Amino acid sequence: MEEKMTTLRDSAAMRWTALLLLALAMFCSYIFMDILSPIKDLMQSTRGWDSTAFGTMQGAETFLNVFVFFLIFAGIILDKMGVRFTAVLSGAVMLIGGLIKYFAVSEAFMGSGVETWFTNHLNYIPVFQELGVAPFYEGMPASAKVAALGFMIFGCGVEMAGITVSRGIVKWFKGRETALAMGSEMALARLGVATCMIFSPFFAKLGGSVNVSRSVAFGVVLLCIALMMFIVYFFMDKKLDEQTGEAEEKDDPFKISDIGKILSSGGFWLVALLCVLYYSAIFPFQKYAVNMLQCNLSLTEAAPGTFWGGSSVTIIQYIIMLAVAACSFTSNFSKNKTTKIVLMALAVVALVVYCYMGYMRGTAETIFAVFPLLAVAITPILGNYVDHKGKAASMLMIGSLLLILCHLTFAFILPMFKGNAAGGVIVAYVTILVLGASFSLVPAALWPSVPKLVDEKIIGSAYALIFWIQNIGLWLFPLLIGKVLDNTNQDIIEQMNAGVIDAETAATSYNYTWPLVMLACLGVAALVIGIILKAVDKKQNLGLEEPNIK
Repeated sequence: MEEKMTTLRDSAAMRWTALLLLALAMFCSYIFMDILSPIKDLMQSTRGWDSTAFGTMQGAETFLNVFVFFLIFAGIILDKMGVRFTAVLSGAVMLIGGLIKYFAVSEAFMGSGVETWFTNHLNYIPVFQELGVAPFYEGMPASAKVAALGFMIFGCGVEMAGITVSRGIVKWFKGRETALAMGSEMALARLGVATCMIFSPFFAKLGGSVNVSRSVAFGVVLLCIALMMFIVYFFMDKKLDEQTGEAEEKDDPFKISDIGKILSSGGFWLVALLCVLYYSAIFPFQKYAVNMLQCNLSLTEAAPGTFWGGSSVTIIQYIIMLAVAACSFTSNFSKNKTTKIVLMALAVVALVVYCYMGYMRGTAETIFAVFPLLAVAITPILGNYVDHKGKAASMLMIGSLLLILCHLTFAFILPMFKGNAAGGVIVAYVTILVLGASFSLVPAALWPSVPKLVDEKIIGSAYALIFWIQNIGLWLFPLLIGKVLDNTNQDIIEQMNAGVIDAETAATSYNYTWPLVMLACLGVAALVIGIILKAVDKKQNLGLEEPNIK
């Protein structure tokens, strides 16, 4: 007899619909998060942002989360007010921050009274300046200051959304396919990275004229869509609580002592440290990856007016990218072996075509856009494996090894192919795909492990604390990369200041060796923490190597 479905959560279709809403919202937020990353060179040539200004602005995303402890408050809000309220709130906060950032890079800002005020103010921030952690500095372009301010507000919303989505997935999938759901959500959301890499430069250069504000406007429209997705989820979640008779989490009040319970867990601290090291080696890198490729590859951009240099090829390549993602992702859920093989074969063919198109277009952003595609294919596989077989801690160690290998390849091997266009692009593609695959190990293995370490009623606060610790790295390393880049490329800066080379040439002439070595060192530290975590898990029987479904 067919099992009776009593609630929305018991229906696989409804569970995965709720997940899709959350994933689409995060997809849109991921696009905005890196909306300026593929046009770093244009920000330098049109707005005067050097690497330090760019890195300071990018690091500002997490400033309030780290130094005003907003993420901790977000966790408290989540535990007191519940998933649906916090989801809608996070969507609204993201949109407000996005609108401020758009104004900062728009033509309306240039020459305005706001630009004058920010040029003359916020050049010295007491206490923060002495500690070396100020979000602004003297000489920082006014547009970068205001963009940083908007990015701070956006960062509060997007990190709040991150912990809310994690809690929402636990709510809908606990005791079921938790790791598969988390892995699938992140795989779909990370398509936002590829979307951003393809369309941000497309909109910035649309019509043959450069206007960086068009890229940010595109991102703001998507933030409106993200807010709508959260609103629809609000009503689904409300219906679920009505069916189960469960009250929203706010009826279980948050206590300060709960934070003490979380912080007293050794396993929690190891997972948190692993998270900050791992994410610090990935997200800050994404913000500079396109410029790094521009500096290391011998690319010849297709001439305007040709097929490869036209706007239509962007749409075609994006459709092919979606085909890669759709075929590889759905193959994981096919029970028919022949269908699975056909879907994977189609995905491989489409991926080869996609990579060929990126090479023919001759742009770094279309090459780096391949980053999440292998992750989309294997994240559900890894999540399903963790659900049924376990081995989460072991997977994190493998991910760290791949991370080290990829950053060292970018640092030392890729520059050897300077002048060899085809060889350099092949090395870049393979390394980027492997890096994306290593990143997929985190959502599939790390996030589903958190419920094993803390009580269910404080999961929101536990995720908030991990995200807060993670945000320290996400604030620090974009800033460090920018400073290291400027300090190790003084000759480029001196030539630009002397008028020997223009800002556009300077923006694509940096040597990225030392920033990449720094990121590889984070991978080494993550590997050490992973080894310790596995030993602690074995000794204390935390269950990290055990399957989620028993």
